[in-house]
Amino acid sequence: MPTMNQASLADKAAWEKLNIKLPRYDRAAMIAATKKHPVWVHFGAGNIFRGFIAALLQKLLGDGLFDRGIIAADTFDYDIIDKIYKPFDNLTMMVTLNPDGTTSREIVGSVAEALKADSADADGMARLVEIFTDPGLQIASFTITEKGYALYRPDGSLMPVVQADMSEGPEKARHAMSLMAALLYARYKAGEYPLAVVSMDNCSHNGEKLQASIMTVAEAWREKGFVDAGFIAYLSDENKIAFPWSMIDKITPRPHRMVQEALAADGISDMAPIVTSKNTFIAAFVNAERPQYLVVEDKFPNGRPPLEKAGVYMTDRETVNKAERMKVTTCLNPLHTAMSVYGCMLGYTLICDEMKDPDIVALIRRLGYAEGLPVVIDPGILDPKAFIDEVVEQRLPNPFMPDAPQRIATDTSQKVGIRFGETIKSYIAEGKDLNELVAIPLAIAGWLRYLLAVDDRGEALEVSDDPLKDDLQAILSGIEAGRPETYNGQLGRILGNASIFGSDLNKTPLCRKIERFFVAELAGPGAVRKTLHEALNP
Repeated sequence: MPTMNQASLADKAAWEKLNIKLPRYDRAAMIAATKKHPVWVHFGAGNIFRGFIAALLQKLLGDGLFDRGIIAADTFDYDIIDKIYKPFDNLTMMVTLNPDGTTSREIVGSVAEALKADSADADGMARLVEIFTDPGLQIASFTITEKGYALYRPDGSLMPVVQADMSEGPEKARHAMSLMAALLYARYKAGEYPLAVVSMDNCSHNGEKLQASIMTVAEAWREKGFVDAGFIAYLSDENKIAFPWSMIDKITPRPHRMVQEALAADGISDMAPIVTSKNTFIAAFVNAERPQYLVVEDKFPNGRPPLEKAGVYMTDRETVNKAERMKVTTCLNPLHTAMSVYGCMLGYTLICDEMKDPDIVALIRRLGYAEGLPVVIDPGILDPKAFIDEVVEQRLPNPFMPDAPQRIATDTSQKVGIRFGETIKSYIAEGKDLNELVAIPLAIAGWLRYLLAVDDRGEALEVSDDPLKDDLQAILSGIEAGRPETYNGQLGRILGNASIFGSDLNKTPLCRKIERFFVAELAGPGAVRKTLHEALNP
C-alpha cells in the first residue's frame, strides 16, 4: 500500500480491503470550488481540527449537502503544514478508538488547502488576504487552545509580541489575534462583508475571549492611526462580524504507538509520528474517541453550512453557555482534573488504567454524581446525568484511548477556578452546606500535594507545565513530603487567591478540610493512597 495521498485514493479496492472508508465525493471538484470561492477557513491545524471539525465537513460533502471544503491555517507551528499536510495532499487518517477494542478508520479529505498564517510568509499571507476579501466567506474558526487568545503575561503586562504588533500595525501582525484583526481589516476595506468568527476551543465564553482580544488589538491600532473608527464599528456590529460561542468535547490524545503499529501492519507507510520544531508530537493519523459534542450559537451573518445535519447542536448563546458549564464545572472536566493529579502521584500513565483503581473511581463518582449533579446547570439539549454516565462508564475506561494523566494535569492552575470553584460558588449561592463536600477539597488538596513534585512512593515526579508552577512551588517551598511537621499554614496564601479559585477559600470551611487532607498526604510513602481511601470510605 503506498503512502496516503490523492493518487493512492484511486485504488479504492485496496483501501476498502483494509476497512478504511474513503471520501464519498469528487475531491478534485471540491478543491477547485473551494479555491475559487472559499466559505470556511480554520486556524489551528492540529488533532481536534483534523479529527472532528474537518470530519464534520467530510460528512456533509459525502451526503451531498455541501460542495466546498475547509482551508486549514496554522498560526503557531508551521512544521505541521510542511510535514503533516503537504506530503499527504492534506489528507488525514482518522482512527476512531471504540470501547470494545475495534477501530474505525476513515481518510478525511475535506481540507482543500493548507496555509501558514505567518506574516513573514508573503505568499501565504497574500492567499489569506485573498480568502478574507472574498464576499462569500462565511466562517473563520479557531482551535488554537485558550492560550492562543491571551494578550497579557501573568503579571498583567502585554506580551512583547503583542506590544510590537500594536506599535507596528496590521502589515506586520504576528500574534494570532493581531493576525486575525489584520485579516478582518482587509475584509472591512474590501467591502465591509459579514463573517462569523468562531472559537471552537475548549474554554469558557470562548467567543467572548476571541472578540475581546481582537477588539483590544484593533482599538490600539485605531489610537495609533493605523485603522479608522469605521473598522471598530464594523467589528462591533454583530450583523457584520459575529463571535458565536461554542462548546466542544472530543478527546483526541497524541498519536499512539499501537495505532501506528496497526497501520504499519496493514502496509500503510509514513505514519510514524514526528516532533516538530515547536515540540508538537503529531502524525498523519489522528486517534480519537467516538463520542463527540459541538454546540454552537447560531449566529452566522453571512450564512453557513448545514452543520446540524452533521450532528452539531445549533442553538442560542444561553444554551451554549449552559452546555459548556455543565461539561466543565460538573460532568467531565472536574473528573478529569481530579483523577489526573492523583493518577500522577499514584504512578499511572493512562487514564483508562486509573479507571481500574477503586479509590480513583470512588473519587470521580462522588465528585460528579454526589457533589456536582445537585447544582448542575441543565442545558436542556443534553442530559447531565446521562453525560456523566457516558463519561464514567464508557469514555474514561476505554482501554484503547491512550490518554495520559500527565497531559490532563497541564495548566491546572488555570482550570481549578472553573472546575471546582464554580460548584463551590453554587453551593454558597444555594445555601448548601459546604461541609458536605469531600471530593472537591480532596481534589484541591491533591493538586497542591502534587505540586511538591514527589509521588506517593516518595520519589521525584515531573510536574506538568503550568504558568503558575514556579510561583506556587515557591510558596510551598519548605514543605517536605514525609514530614508533615514542615507544614506551617503555607496553603493560606494560595487558598486565599480568588484569581485561582474564583473566591477566597480561606473564608469558607473548605480551607481547614483542604489543609487536613493535604497534611495527611504528607505523612510518608502511601499517605496519598491512605488519605484518598479513608476520605471516600469513612
